[in-house]
Amino acid sequence: MKKHTNEKLKLAFQELYRKIILVSAIIAIGAIALVYFMVDPSLSAFKKDKPETEIVTIPTREDDFDKIENGIHLRTGFVEAPGMMETVQNCTNCHSSKLVIQNRMDEERWKSTIKWMQETQNLWDLGENEEVIINYLVTNYPPSKKGRREVLTDIEWYQLEE
Repeated sequence: MKKHTNEKLKLAFQELYRKIILVSAIIAIGAIALVYFMVDPSLSAFKKDKPETEIVTIPTREDDFDKIENGIHLRTGFVEAPGMMETVQNCTNCHSSKLVIQNRMDEERWKSTIKWMQETQNLWDLGENEEVIINYLVTNYPPSKKGRREVLTDIEWYQLEE
């Protein structure tokens, strides 16, 4: 009887072993197929007819690259004026022209901003271009007018009677 039980147990373990091997093989094949489809998604059955993103072409002709319309440099949005190209060449290498345009400052603040960028952001020495750039920025991007009225002064206030 003990021999018969041992054989049944042995057959049950062999059957379990075969099932484990079969499940492992199926999982391994699925994992390999998944990795393959991730590497080459063109083999997928779930293809789309249209690309998800629109392809934008950048002008390649030199005259389109620095084109100016209505006094605005199209690529950067800078106002066309003396010093614009020096500003484009030195400022847009590191950041967007929009960052320059939105920061309206006076001459002193532009100088301190440039000094700060040179000390902390590895901005190179602008040499003679620094004065040209600052003049361009102060002329075309001065501080905006105050949005709120100033505090009232020299007013004779009176008490309201109830």
